[in-house]
Amino acid sequence: MRHAEDMPKLTLEPSSEANPHDPGADVAGERAIAVARAAAVPLVTHAGTTIRIGTASWTDPTMTAPGVFYPRGAGTAEERLTYYAETFPIVEIDATYYALPSPRVAEAWAARTPPDFVFDAKAHALMTGQPTEAKRLPKDIRNALPAELAARPRLYARDLPSELRDAVWDMYLAGLQPLRASGQLGSVLLQYPRWFFPTSESRDLILEARQRLGDVRCAVELRSETWFSDRNRERTLHFLADNAIPFVMVDGPQGLRSSVPPIVAVTSPELALVRFHGRRTETWEATGIPVVERFRYLYTEAELAEWVPRIREAAEDARELHVLMNNCYANYGSTNARELASMLEAELAGNDARATEGSGAAG
Repeated sequence: MRHAEDMPKLTLEPSSEANPHDPGADVAGERAIAVARAAAVPLVTHAGTTIRIGTASWTDPTMTAPGVFYPRGAGTAEERLTYYAETFPIVEIDATYYALPSPRVAEAWAARTPPDFVFDAKAHALMTGQPTEAKRLPKDIRNALPAELAARPRLYARDLPSELRDAVWDMYLAGLQPLRASGQLGSVLLQYPRWFFPTSESRDLILEARQRLGDVRCAVELRSETWFSDRNRERTLHFLADNAIPFVMVDGPQGLRSSVPPIVAVTSPELALVRFHGRRTETWEATGIPVVERFRYLYTEAELAEWVPRIREAAEDARELHVLMNNCYANYGSTNARELASMLEAELAGNDARATEGSGAAG
């Protein structure tokens, strides 16, 4: 991950006036007006499942740019999170993928949000077999690195002595302890890379991760198409279900090595997750671009509507359902989150009405 100053400059201008998936923040903002309060509180199904809808970031620079998502008076980190928590009941912490969390920062997050607000946190890169910049590791870990490793710009967990691997997990959990104590930590997202293939070793690593997290809930997102080939799909889902590990359902670009089909599968009765990445195929696996460019995609209402019956189906088998928009370029994710919440609210209201009519007729 390169620093922002090394990246190509971003623009909030639309890529093309004729592109409905990148029309610019102004157009997305106009769409959001009609559904401004749609996602402010969790939805509850007739069966009692709680559905929380939000975005996978609240701090992306394209999102915090003046007049995009936050009101112009929300200029501080505290004001922005407070406003976000008034708008959505859940958010994903993206920063914990790049740097181990700090208890002091987590305490501030808890203090700035209502007690029923939920944070899902991404696992640190080293926890899922991905590289991290050595300079982003805590000073205690950097100082304990053997000289050979200390000289490397990027490190993998496999490079570290076992005691430092343990320290990474311990520091991660300690950093989120304030959210655990307040009851606001929803789950830890274990997002495995596209070079993480369906082998016995990989399945053991997933089980090891769950064991290391103890009583903290986790969920697994897989980024290699090989897990869902005709040969492996059922085995993958059975493995997660047999171990009651939530499978992260996704909507994302198709036809690539890292593509995962939009499977509806609930593998834990406690929790199900859906993440929307956008469908921008041309940038999904691109290198040398700002990360947010991969997710620069505004869903149409028709595309979101495809997921209404899928989410309704998933909600029948889990007590909680988290839906997170990872297309966090500007206000694209926040607009789509509100629109999807509005659609689901209407769908659930219709279901309740039909259930009431049916019970009346039976009586």
